[in-house]
Amino acid sequence: MPEDAVFCTKPEIALTQIRATLDAGVSPCVVLADAGYGNDTSFRTGLTEMGLTYVVGVQSSIRLWSPGTGPLPPKPWSGRGRPPSLVRRQPGHSPVSARELAQALPENAWRRITWREGSGVPLASRFAAVRVRPAHRDYWRSEPRAEEWFLIEWPQGEVEPTKYWLSSLPEDTEIADLVGQAKLRWRIERDYQELKQEIGLGHYEGRGWRGFHHHATLAIAAYGFLISERSSIPPSAPGSVPPLTVPALPEGYRPRGGPVPSRTPRQQLHRHHQD
Repeated sequence: MPEDAVFCTKPEIALTQIRATLDAGVSPCVVLADAGYGNDTSFRTGLTEMGLTYVVGVQSSIRLWSPGTGPLPPKPWSGRGRPPSLVRRQPGHSPVSARELAQALPENAWRRITWREGSGVPLASRFAAVRVRPAHRDYWRSEPRAEEWFLIEWPQGEVEPTKYWLSSLPEDTEIADLVGQAKLRWRIERDYQELKQEIGLGHYEGRGWRGFHHHATLAIAAYGFLISERSSIPPSAPGSVPPLTVPALPEGYRPRGGPVPSRTPRQQLHRHHQD
């Protein structure tokens, strides 16, 4: 490893890469991530500071303020010392876990949503979405965190919810749109699987820092090219895309390593006279 390489967590690396992507001129869009990133408050805050919206998975243990609630304002100033500036909690008024909040929702909060066609049947499940405030260490803040969407999936027949998300999409976002964005992460998983198995990202057996990055860069570039080509072929391509044409090979072209073409009788006679 280079001497100037320092340890960074995966969320910190992701934020650095996203900033570099924006600096390169890539159009901003909704950021999707699993709970390994979404549970990190600094990661979500960093996305917001970059002006990006997100739909990220979170763990069932994350602490949230129930809809319509939030931390108490700072204590009234007694006239002595520095005026209190931090929000607070007290017994009977504190955040709850994502699991507790989801299980306390009324039955009419849940809706069956279909998000895409599967290989055999449409993919659908039960979802609920409410506006909450994340509570992670907000007792060190002078004001509550902003409200955002809390999306929960609780399939019929399961004893408890199976997935949780936080999203900074606008307040007027429909639940079907929230679900659609959250479920787009399957594309990321598919891309990663194809990168490893079909393109060879997981086949690197060296131990060099530079070699690994060259290998990963080439694998990702190759996959990007294939995705670009795939998007131009029906049914992915719009109907107006012209068909691809195969360019003509130049006269006398011979593939590298191919056999030398046999000479015609006239060519052989010409060669004989030269000799």
